[in-house]
Amino acid sequence: MRTDVHLPRQWRSTVTAAQAGDRRALDELVEGWLPLVYNVVGRALNGHADVDDVVQETMLRAVGNLGTLRDPDSFRSWLVAIAMRQIRDRARRRQDRKLDERVPDGGADFAELTVLRLQLEGQRREVAEAVRWLDPEDRELVSLWWLEVSGELTRRELASAVGISRQHAAVRVQRMKERLEVSRGIVRALAGACPELRELTARWDGRPDSVWRKRLARHVRGCGYCGDPRDSVVPAERLLVGIALVPVPVGFTLSLALGGKTALAATSATSAGWSAKVLGALTKPAVAVTAGATIVAGGAYVVVQTPHGPAPRTAVSPTAVVGSAVPRAPAATPASSPTASPSASPTPSPSASARYGSVVDAVDRAPDPDTRPGALPHRPEAGITSTGGAHAVMNHRGDSVTLSGQGYVLVRWQISPQYRAGNLVMPSWTGLKGKIFHVASGGGRRMDDRVSTTDSSATGMGNSAVGYAVLPSGTQQMWQNEYFYVDGSVTLTVNERGADYGLSVFPSTWDAAEKDVLYGPPDGAIRYGLVRDDGTDSAPVPQYVTRKTPSDPATVAQRSVV
Repeated sequence: MRTDVHLPRQWRSTVTAAQAGDRRALDELVEGWLPLVYNVVGRALNGHADVDDVVQETMLRAVGNLGTLRDPDSFRSWLVAIAMRQIRDRARRRQDRKLDERVPDGGADFAELTVLRLQLEGQRREVAEAVRWLDPEDRELVSLWWLEVSGELTRRELASAVGISRQHAAVRVQRMKERLEVSRGIVRALAGACPELRELTARWDGRPDSVWRKRLARHVRGCGYCGDPRDSVVPAERLLVGIALVPVPVGFTLSLALGGKTALAATSATSAGWSAKVLGALTKPAVAVTAGATIVAGGAYVVVQTPHGPAPRTAVSPTAVVGSAVPRAPAATPASSPTASPSASPTPSPSASARYGSVVDAVDRAPDPDTRPGALPHRPEAGITSTGGAHAVMNHRGDSVTLSGQGYVLVRWQISPQYRAGNLVMPSWTGLKGKIFHVASGGGRRMDDRVSTTDSSATGMGNSAVGYAVLPSGTQQMWQNEYFYVDGSVTLTVNERGADYGLSVFPSTWDAAEKDVLYGPPDGAIRYGLVRDDGTDSAPVPQYVTRKTPSDPATVAQRSVV
């Protein structure tokens, strides 16, 4: 859970520059915060067709009134508060007109988008699907709480967005969590319904609502079969720690051209002056290409995905320095016992006298799931600075983040073969100055572990229905969470050209890495983590690392020479 209330320094400067009429800064502001707004609105409205309109109005109002924001540090809470007001205004309008709140037939609600795009399984999937059963007021709150526990918002910002005190927010969050747990019980029961429940739901149209929630909850409470979770239930807040934002859909268009009531609302001298600055900036004959989006003259923001696009682009994100307090690595969701991993040659055993870089990651065997990891050596930590901020999300080819300083880095994998299966082009580390080590693997599972209790073919790499992401020959199998130690600087680039995948990159700490690898089957994980570091230069260097800066990072050799 985040406790900081200030934006990173670079982000504050971006807000200030945008307020001064800097077009590039305004582009970065929109690109950087659109995903957060999209997740707040999407989850609050559960993917209703109005989501795009509410996101559009939120960003339009934010851009149109940016000049009235006195403290750049409060930008995030200010923006989320605008989103919540738009959500409530939309609810009042629809209530007055008595319109249907349901998602149109054939459309995916936000719970389904969350499950598919983030490839959630087990109890994480259960939490996402349980949100469908909440009332609109609870969904509004869970849209903020979800981001709080995943490290995107603070409790103070949550309370500010809802317009209540932190003490009142704690009470409301607790009540919402209780109703969310009831809804999780319904989701579990429907997944393996007893004969009585199947008979009860024969008359149900499949659309969650408050009436059926009460009926089903009553059945679950009184049924020994449906009320038995069979597996230990992991608290939702532990399941959501570190989870990524749902990416803004490809093709989403955001028009930032100010006009109509927004321009007319700028009545004060300050607002009028700001509107003139924005109108001037948005009509400049320029095309700004950002990570995963294009902003063209006139203020149109179009989310794009270009598998065969131009040269790599640097992800536009705030800079953050993390020294100690960071979100704890997530506990993995329960699943059935994984299938045996394929036999392979183990990672070479280092010698005590090995020089730096002589040991490089290689294909290795998965340890026994119940084998606890060895001790993780504690290397010096001065803090890591990331051009991607405290949480960089890289989903497209060419997205990159530069890490510098001395400390630990978490790279979290998200593989999405349902969008594009096949051969995977590995990310690469370029421009290394100093040293980098691959120190540990965690997240409760290797990505080739089984992740479903109902589909024996399903692993984190795919399933028989959609296909699998396939590693290059000789590449070490990644885990959900991979930990690295950087002493110097290096750039990590996504080279997604074959199978679809994304990376979330967090400056981390030794403490977070140690806690992650110690999560094991007793906590609901598939397996304990693995410690790779021996505390010396004999520790392994990751594959695909170079001290050079090639024009195409995808050309970096598998066998690192550093």
